[in-house]
Amino acid sequence: MAVTGIPKSTRLIVVDLDGTLLHDAPTFEERFMSQHSVDVLERSHEQGVKLAISTARPVSTALSFARRLPVDACVYLNGALIDTDPRHSNEETLTDPVVPADGHVRRVGFSSQRACDVCLSLLQAMPGLHLGIVMNDIRYTNFDTSIMWKTQQFVYSDFHDVPQGEAEKIFIIPDPAQGSRLAGMLPPDFGVSVSEGTMWMLMNPLANKGDALRTLCRRMGIGLEQTVAFGDDLIDIDMLKASGRGVAVANARPDVLRIADEVCPANNEDGVAQWVEQLIA
Repeated sequence: MAVTGIPKSTRLIVVDLDGTLLHDAPTFEERFMSQHSVDVLERSHEQGVKLAISTARPVSTALSFARRLPVDACVYLNGALIDTDPRHSNEETLTDPVVPADGHVRRVGFSSQRACDVCLSLLQAMPGLHLGIVMNDIRYTNFDTSIMWKTQQFVYSDFHDVPQGEAEKIFIIPDPAQGSRLAGMLPPDFGVSVSEGTMWMLMNPLANKGDALRTLCRRMGIGLEQTVAFGDDLIDIDMLKASGRGVAVANARPDVLRIADEVCPANNEDGVAQWVEQLIA
């Protein structure tokens, strides 16, 4: 691994999960984090380097990984949910519509009514499109999401029956023919990103990993130049660009490799851990 000038001034490491820290597996549920990665990140934390997770996953599938690590902050749902005090959070506090009074949980969403209007509009133009709304860790969808995620809770919906509240994300799973049409139909008041080449996500424009990193730095009193961020997918680009050092794993998408400050070994080789070991040596 060729590492160029690892900054010793690093105070915060931010790491994506899928495709970056987690090893690949035949199914989403089987993806895993090695004990070696856990041990290295614990050692770096003991040396005073703070740690945050930044993932597109919801609480239900990310919290178990966060609990194995000495995390100082967690970014869920690609930035729609930010927890700056994980020690005082649990699944209930993170999925409750009412955020804690101390402000350590921040939601960056949009009204569920607006989400329903968008879904209905898209379905009118493209009947049969698979899509849904994520709100409080429940997916309100028009298809069986177990074809993709075996353990995530979902409720069938025609988008006339979604409860009032603050939604975090609209997700769309287009087939190839639909994908070519979809880009020209998306409403301009949403930020749009694509995860793992298959899932389109419509979110509050401020709900992204780059803005989430800036929020963490403000809360922690850490300069962006004192951060290192690791990622592999297009949704990680804003975070890598905003950080002091953006590191792509070798298996990252070409556009991510292109903008990264440097490249570490692949996720299945514990590339993040290898890089961090160099930092704390």
